[in-house]
Amino acid sequence: MNIFDQYLDKIKKIILDLSKKGKIILPDNLDGINTEIPPEKFNCDISTNVAMVLSKINKKPPLELAETLTKSIENEDKSIKEVSIVKPGFINIKFQPVFWTNFSKEIIKNAKTFGINTNEQKKNYLIEFVSANPTGPLHVGHCRGAILGDVISNVLSFNNHKVTKEYYVNDYGNQIINFTKSVYFRIREIKFNETFPTDNEDLYPGEYLIEFANNIISSNPKIDFTNYDAISEELTSLSIDEAIKLIKKNLSSLGIIHDNFVSEKKLVLNQEVEKVVENLQKNKFVYKGKIKAPAGEDDNNWVEREQLLFKSTDFGDDKDRALQKSDGAWTYFASDVAYHKNKLDRKFDYLINILGADHAGYIKRITSSVDALSNSKGKLICKVSQLVKLIKDKKPFKMSKRKGDYITVDDLINEVGKDATRFIMLNRSNDVELDFDFDNVIEKSKDNPLYYVQYCYARISSVFRHLEIDLKKDLKIDEYNFEYSDHEINILKKISEWPKCIEISSKKLEPHRIPVYLYELASLFHSYWNLGKDNPEKRFINENKKISNDKLVLLKLISNVVKSGMNIVGVSAPEKM
Repeated sequence: MNIFDQYLDKIKKIILDLSKKGKIILPDNLDGINTEIPPEKFNCDISTNVAMVLSKINKKPPLELAETLTKSIENEDKSIKEVSIVKPGFINIKFQPVFWTNFSKEIIKNAKTFGINTNEQKKNYLIEFVSANPTGPLHVGHCRGAILGDVISNVLSFNNHKVTKEYYVNDYGNQIINFTKSVYFRIREIKFNETFPTDNEDLYPGEYLIEFANNIISSNPKIDFTNYDAISEELTSLSIDEAIKLIKKNLSSLGIIHDNFVSEKKLVLNQEVEKVVENLQKNKFVYKGKIKAPAGEDDNNWVEREQLLFKSTDFGDDKDRALQKSDGAWTYFASDVAYHKNKLDRKFDYLINILGADHAGYIKRITSSVDALSNSKGKLICKVSQLVKLIKDKKPFKMSKRKGDYITVDDLINEVGKDATRFIMLNRSNDVELDFDFDNVIEKSKDNPLYYVQYCYARISSVFRHLEIDLKKDLKIDEYNFEYSDHEINILKKISEWPKCIEISSKKLEPHRIPVYLYELASLFHSYWNLGKDNPEKRFINENKKISNDKLVLLKLISNVVKSGMNIVGVSAPEKM
């Protein structure tokens, strides 16, 4: 039950009736009309911009038009207590208390579908995220994007869209050659007691490679490790397998499981790069040309060479992009174009890429290539995950670097746990930097959003446990003849916003709205709970060790939404704390 959608439909019906009677003129479509959550300063439940949208075509000031519409809205619905007008022409609606009783009854009856947008056309999404080079463990820099991608997937799945989660394995190129050599030198260190060449800056120095090397040695007793060239291809495959196993373990510790792992090397060997370049050439999106020196590059040191270029400027990019190097080798961009053609061939409605802050400049070129290949704008959506700053004792915090030259995901989870990592990483919009404060994360107070939301669920669980009622089962209430207080109505108003929160999170791909919403709901609950400390009538369990049906329903509604939201975020809702 989405009360905002319901009242939008009612308002549209009202203005259609007024139009048939010749009292107002309507535009060709009514898409600009909305019903929204009003600002807190207005004592109302729903706000609509209908008067402002219709003002121009009716050649009347919004306030004057709002007066006409207000009378019709009041007459239409007996659940409305009052309708008011606010400059520049918003119409604000406040409901009778009985509306909230009926609302709670409806939500209890439809608990399993509450929040899902049943009117939205269901789509098929491919979400690619993390896609870190398979050369070692995931670090904190990957963590925020991983959680962002996973929770976007969860939101869309909750809204009944079909979602595929994918990891693109960059297992082709110089970094893989250097990685394989690093594993080889660790194997030589173990088998032949040779010193690992730490002075070679191309190699990966992390101690995790020792584990890789031991695993490869023990699982492949017949391989002769005396000649690198003779075993390089097999060793590359074995080394990447070890790296992917570790990455999957890191992701699993974050609660993340991908559906697909797509190999760049397989795309190249299947000649998908050549095929996509042929496709672009056929459509005249490719030409031979020279590229000017990139910004920041010394013009005197830059040598202009004729290269195969993609006309990305035709699709909004700031310059054309090289597909092939002067020596004939394909660029990384060419492989990425082939990968996105592979995605398009799998017939998804939307492709979503979660990128790190250092890849923000890559968006225009890859979006241009998808537009060219699909003849469609908006097929690819890129979301950038900004940097995370770790803070402890009010200063930047660096954990153990035992596994390499960075802080690993395992380090972070060992320090604060999966739940805190996921909830706090998602607590701000992905396009702004995030301060991850360890002191707040472990604090048991309102300043720790995760604790405050989990404590809300635990408190409700304690009431149900005391009453010997199973919180997980549906409530069976025969009579809904109760009337909620103002405090309780405020909580019900917040619950009514849950479908709106899901709708915006889904459409805008902004899952940070969910933990923010859960914190606000938990805050209202805790404030109401604390009223019972001074006023016995406000306590959920009375002196006779019983609970009234209105309070039982209210607690059940809160717990359902909190549990649903925590499932989407991917964190636990403990029954005891």
